[in-house]
Amino acid sequence: MEFFEIQFLVRWLHVLSGIMWIGLLWYFNFVQTPMMGKIPAEQKGAITGFIAPEALFWFRWAALSTIVFGLLLAHMNGYMTETLSLGAGSGNPGFTLLGIGMWFGLIMAANVWFIIWPNQKKVLGMVKASADEKAKAAKMAGQASRINTLLSIPMLFAMVSFQNPVY
Repeated sequence: MEFFEIQFLVRWLHVLSGIMWIGLLWYFNFVQTPMMGKIPAEQKGAITGFIAPEALFWFRWAALSTIVFGLLLAHMNGYMTETLSLGAGSGNPGFTLLGIGMWFGLIMAANVWFIIWPNQKKVLGMVKASADEKAKAAKMAGQASRINTLLSIPMLFAMVSFQNPVY
């Protein structure tokens, strides 16, 4: 396989992973979370016992694969340093835009793995926690998830802008 074919494959896997990650993020924030208060108590177990754990599995691994493929792509294209330094000294505003998107993605992935997932395990009963601990965990996971939703918009803008320069 030629280098450009591998590069295309890595880009495709990065985009595909990102679609899954952001799609699930928006599902949690725009569909599942708002609807939980409307679901009868006897039916919530289907969400918390089956749907949420499965969706969170795909959510966290999509986040990780998006980051891994994105960093690999930046390395393969030779602009890892320029983007992670936000284009400092490069004279290329595209590297600043892409770097902003990359840093937002890294922050979002850290939120997924180190804030959302550990707290969701408490909320879903995968980790033993008191009712107060569960309530605190739900609030913390929810806040991190909403932050990720807000960051996803400028992150996507920055990533797309790099590929379609208007600067």
